[in-house]
Amino acid sequence: MQTTEMSINIHSGRIAPLNQANVDTDQIIPKQFLTAVTRTGYGKHLFHDWRYLDQHEQVLNPEFALNNPEYQGASVLLTRENFGCGSSREHAPWALADYGFKVVIATSFADIFYGNCINNQLLPVQLASDEIDQLFALVEADANAEVTINLQEQTVKVNALSFHFDIAHQHKTNLLKGLDAIGLTLELNDKITAFENSRPQWQQA
Repeated sequence: MQTTEMSINIHSGRIAPLNQANVDTDQIIPKQFLTAVTRTGYGKHLFHDWRYLDQHEQVLNPEFALNNPEYQGASVLLTRENFGCGSSREHAPWALADYGFKVVIATSFADIFYGNCINNQLLPVQLASDEIDQLFALVEADANAEVTINLQEQTVKVNALSFHFDIAHQHKTNLLKGLDAIGLTLELNDKITAFENSRPQWQQA
């Protein structure tokens, strides 16, 4: 795959708050749902153990934040430190994206999960703890507040708040271009082909 379905530059949307630290990938998408090889169909199982009161996903848990009607349709997930810890399953960002999230804002991310997000056009934004606190307070006061994340400028803005976030140049470029790891390699296809053609004939067999 050379590019994903869409790239990220500027995204505006409402925020869904998940005020919890150390959310692992088994909570994001439990292992019993890792049966398909496509990237779609996982959204309904996102946070299964917290969203539902039954194993058949028929009874919603009214105490879980994402089930609050005020947060339906939110495209930005706000959470705490070490989000995405646990296993390396790529299904975790698949489930978040399939549910409708475009951006996850947290204090910190597990390294492998962070990389999987970049590879799947899900923007992970890391902010300081006090900035996260301000965003949680804002969402609690106004569930309809719309946040704008500008990847090119590396800013998060909502109402009077404005924060800057860091992101590696390569990760930023991949997201802006809509490239996954394979697409990044294919951008060098001409150079790879030229190198292959320059080798002695006996090495090209």
